[in-house]
Amino acid sequence: MQKYFNINLEFDKTIIDNTIKETLAKNEKGYICVMESNNLTVANTNSHFLNIVNNSLINICDGSNVAWLLGKIHKQPFKSYIGVDIFRHYIDLKQYRHFFLGNTKEVLEGMKKTLIAIDPQISTMQFEELPFRKVNEFDYHAIAQLINEDKPDFIWVSLGAPKQEEFMSLLLPHIKRGIMLGVGAAFNFTSGGVGQVKRAPQWMRKLRLEWFYRAFEEPKKNIPRYWGFVKILPRLVSQEMRKRK
Repeated sequence: MQKYFNINLEFDKTIIDNTIKETLAKNEKGYICVMESNNLTVANTNSHFLNIVNNSLINICDGSNVAWLLGKIHKQPFKSYIGVDIFRHYIDLKQYRHFFLGNTKEVLEGMKKTLIAIDPQISTMQFEELPFRKVNEFDYHAIAQLINEDKPDFIWVSLGAPKQEEFMSLLLPHIKRGIMLGVGAAFNFTSGGVGQVKRAPQWMRKLRLEWFYRAFEEPKKNIPRYWGFVKILPRLVSQEMRKRK
């Protein structure tokens, strides 16, 4: 992977898919970070988090505008790979065992109904709520025991960024195999309307306006995050321009 905005980012979906397949075929383990604007901001202002992200198995770009901007700078046809899209892709394949971890009981129950309609085998898979606590207060040994007994291929984590990325890095030494992905609101988007968090309509996604929808859906949470990214963006763009030259 090449570094963009100081992050190891992979835009080629074939490489992403092959990396996942090879890791599972070898019974190995790792975590994948879904990099959106908030994670990019935290990674570029917190060296500990930057190290977590750059020690992942692979990172994907969740922001369509970030992909567009980097594509313009480097004259490459970069496209984003949204967290909920990679989530649904591997669910729709109906050939893997999944473990769903985090969010709330209500969202998990709603998502389970949605996913069973896609793949009835999901009725035999585990949906585990996690208590609300600081990332260093989880019982990682107990959580890993549930995962290791279940032997899933994918462990989907929904704790919100950047907490879920640190959670995956701390859980990794305890699990025996499988790929963890922090997909945040993908659980909410797939829960059949349970809760307040919903995905932007298709026309807004096509216009790269999903961020705008999310900003007004959860303004107290998302507007400060977007503003944080805007503040560091000139520095990041300047760095990328110098790299290109």
